[in-house]
Amino acid sequence: MDRFLEMQTFNAVVDAGSFVKAADALDVSKAAVSRYVADLETRLGVRLLQRTTRRLSLTEEGQVFYARSKELLAGVDEAEAEITSRTGAASGLLRVNAPVTFGIRHLAPLWGMFLSRYPNVSLDVTLADRVVDLVEEGYDVAIRIATLPSSTLISKRLASTLMVLCASPVYLKVHGVPRHPAELAEHTVISYRYWSTKDEWHFDGPQGLVSVKTRPCMHTNSGDTCRAAALAHQGIILQPTFLVGDDLAAGTLVELMPEFRSLELGIYAIYPTRKYVSPKVRALIDFLAEHFAQTHSAW
Repeated sequence: MDRFLEMQTFNAVVDAGSFVKAADALDVSKAAVSRYVADLETRLGVRLLQRTTRRLSLTEEGQVFYARSKELLAGVDEAEAEITSRTGAASGLLRVNAPVTFGIRHLAPLWGMFLSRYPNVSLDVTLADRVVDLVEEGYDVAIRIATLPSSTLISKRLASTLMVLCASPVYLKVHGVPRHPAELAEHTVISYRYWSTKDEWHFDGPQGLVSVKTRPCMHTNSGDTCRAAALAHQGIILQPTFLVGDDLAAGTLVELMPEFRSLELGIYAIYPTRKYVSPKVRALIDFLAEHFAQTHSAW
């Protein structure tokens, strides 16, 4: 007897609450369901179900076997769904959410290549720095930049980026170069509104963790605005290297206190569930992972 079929039948009986309903669900005869369960109990040498004329109930051994077998059956479904998603043709509308600056600078140039590779897919791309609810708002995939992705969602790490403290040479010439994070309290800073720690900035230095309460002259929900203000010599910013990397390379911004490191953030593709991932979602995630592995595994 097929062990998988025995296990599947047993689970169907427990889920349906009767042999008759399980037979209907599996589209087999009640006699076949009874035989599969009986063969399973014989092979295991234990009784899994207590049967009366009015109801079914699980024995202690049945409860253990039901929980474990349900996990195994779910794993088989998940494996089949993943293979189907990989081999099926990507098509249909794909709704994507991404942070504004990263979406403009690093994702916008990729959409044409993606659509050329998958001509049966159409894109609906929304840029927003707030954390969207993928399920409630109907997104298939979101790109998030964070220390860790949400544990309630499935994620694929695409790349990483460092938060860098920097300012323009003109600002530093006028106001001096800070040598320790504590000195930031006396400097003009431009603050990104969505930092979880708000105006308290944290660094990991030679002597351990250091925190400083800054006094921003400006708050903004835009990393590009922070960068523009710094390039206009208005103050010090703490922004990711994917945004200010070119400025640092050109010398229009100068990194400060490199021995005091701030956060390293992961860049993730987030999607709601690992089960039944559609071909279009799998195609996008694989496409982005391939691109960033070749170009920017880290900024």
